[in-house]
Amino acid sequence: MQHFWVVGTDTDVGKTFITTLFMRYLQKQGHKVIPYKPVQTGEVSDKGRYYYHDTTSYSDYSLQPLAKEALNTYSFSIPASPHYAAELEGETIKEDRLLKAIDMLKLDYDTVICEGAGGLYVPLQSDTTLTLLDVIQQSALPVILVANTKLGTINHTLLSVEVLKARNIDLLGIVFNQFEQSALEKNNVDTIRRFIAVPTLVIEANRTIESFDDESVFERLMTHDI
Repeated sequence: MQHFWVVGTDTDVGKTFITTLFMRYLQKQGHKVIPYKPVQTGEVSDKGRYYYHDTTSYSDYSLQPLAKEALNTYSFSIPASPHYAAELEGETIKEDRLLKAIDMLKLDYDTVICEGAGGLYVPLQSDTTLTLLDVIQQSALPVILVANTKLGTINHTLLSVEVLKARNIDLLGIVFNQFEQSALEKNNVDTIRRFIAVPTLVIEANRTIESFDDESVFERLMTHDI
């Protein structure tokens, strides 16, 4: 099995939802899978319970026991861009630490699914130009791109595809998430497909994680030997 990234065209496009679906899909195939969120921000407070949505989703829906310490390297309580959230807590995100964590996980798991934070150009440090895209490029792992289907997605998606191509990062496919089946959204998806030559999937809005358990919607992307 191959390791890969799940990245988004923007924030709130459903990267964690898609990462969790891929995790369960591959687990059901009998693979030992670990989802890895290098940097997460925005601690949730709910009736005295404090947690992070992304890594909690992994643990809640995994079909295999997950080592909590393997799920994440940096967590910051402020819901902000990683560079600013780290700055507010007096920390610096170090790319070599992230890359080392990925390499170590690759030794122990059939598949490591690395989930990005925000979009590709989200900054990781306040005093340099280091971005998530730089870490993805250095990891030498392919990418699955998650996009929404709403107004603006054509530009966001095609720009993301273009920058991945410019950095020689392999794009395995695009998942269009939160599709509400409007004529505008259908046209957005059809238009993007006209510009690209990779497999695509469309995920309807309001689906639950469990509702995919009897479906094999990811098989088209699996042909790329993820």
